[in-house]
Amino acid sequence: MNSEQMSGSPQTWPRATAVEEAGPRLEGMTETVCLTSDERHRRRLVMTTETGLTFLLDLPEARLLREGDRLVLEDGRRIDVRAKPEPLLEVRAPDRGTLLRLAWHLGNRHTPAALEEERLLIRRDHVLAEMIRRLGGETFEVEEAFDPEGGAYGDPHNHGHGHGNEPPHSHGPG
Repeated sequence: MNSEQMSGSPQTWPRATAVEEAGPRLEGMTETVCLTSDERHRRRLVMTTETGLTFLLDLPEARLLREGDRLVLEDGRRIDVRAKPEPLLEVRAPDRGTLLRLAWHLGNRHTPAALEEERLLIRRDHVLAEMIRRLGGETFEVEEAFDPEGGAYGDPHNHGHGHGNEPPHSHGPG
């Protein structure tokens, strides 16, 4: 491990202060950080690359980092963001109508989900797996990168309405 990697205090670690959105890997990029979906939604956090470089993620506000985004260090170096495989449930259905109904039920429970044409991906949960089977779907345990859909308000961890002391509200007629 070289002196740049772990020595010094947090004040001397390189700082990533900007994000470039996903694009083709740049020639000469040597640093990669592999993160779960939860780890990719941050503002400020000490991170370590695959080669052992410790740096401080120090963004103006929390944001979701996507597969292929690049963290920009103050000295101009870039760190490639990769999505780490996670234990997930692949949800399949015999037809699109059933898959849509399953997506609705998962959304109604505020379950983070990756939506694809033929399947859904959710975090492993035996209670949800049973519900999916009762509603006509199938589940398969997989290990894949998880990139859940952003919420209607731009943040996969914010579902846009509270559950506290707010007055009653409606989501439309009915």
